[in-house]
Amino acid sequence: MGARSHSTEPLRASMKPCNVKYVAGSLLACTMLMAPRLALAGPPFMTDDPEPVEYRHHELYISSQLVKTQDGRSGTLPHLEYNYGAAPDLQLHIIVPYAFNSPVHGQRESGLGDVELGIKYRFMQETDSRPMVGIFPLVETHTGDASKGLGNGATQVYLPVWLQKRWGKWQSYGGGGYWINNAANARNHWFFGWQLQKDVSEHLTLGGEIFHNTEQISGQGGNSGFNLGGFYNFDKHNHLLFSAGRGLTNVNMTNQLSSYVGYQLTW
Repeated sequence: MGARSHSTEPLRASMKPCNVKYVAGSLLACTMLMAPRLALAGPPFMTDDPEPVEYRHHELYISSQLVKTQDGRSGTLPHLEYNYGAAPDLQLHIIVPYAFNSPVHGQRESGLGDVELGIKYRFMQETDSRPMVGIFPLVETHTGDASKGLGNGATQVYLPVWLQKRWGKWQSYGGGGYWINNAANARNHWFFGWQLQKDVSEHLTLGGEIFHNTEQISGQGGNSGFNLGGFYNFDKHNHLLFSAGRGLTNVNMTNQLSSYVGYQLTW
């Protein structure tokens, strides 16, 4: 099975370096300020798609994600993501991050971040006249140490709907959903994103996305941003994924620079 011609799942969110002031913001909660899956979204983008892994097939990612803000840098180095086609149109999903948080004024911390669990279900197939549609509910556990800026400190739940359509060498997908965040000072919020990509060659696909988060931490405001990237298929099993971008609004607080790079193995 080759790499899908769309994003799979990265870390979901623009990561904002956390400090004691934002114990409520974990690598996940803070990262979600941008929207790559740390809720841990669709590699190499933050916008996701409705297409599950094929039945009885597997995807394994070894990836790293970084977000820089005025307060410092945070991300994963690395995180492991595994997806399995457990049934037709149904995918099981897990991300286990080794997170780091490096504030401008403070001590660098690293360790286990918040583990992400999810189930992707496609309930409408794509046809010539309609898009593919699916849901991908996620649970962000609070396994990371929030006092070190490595975890949210409370469970989060994401309830999105995703659409996708292909026209020859072009493909587009997007949608959004509602984040429920139980951490102190955190706000439940919406994420919306849309992506467009083109198969440049048999091996290379390039694309870009725009996205928007409503306010995630009280007093911080919402944010919008973009990413440009793609993936390179060495063969049907081995793939390189990459993206980089920044915020368009509320940039210094949420996303001065973001990046994702990962290796994907499919079988």
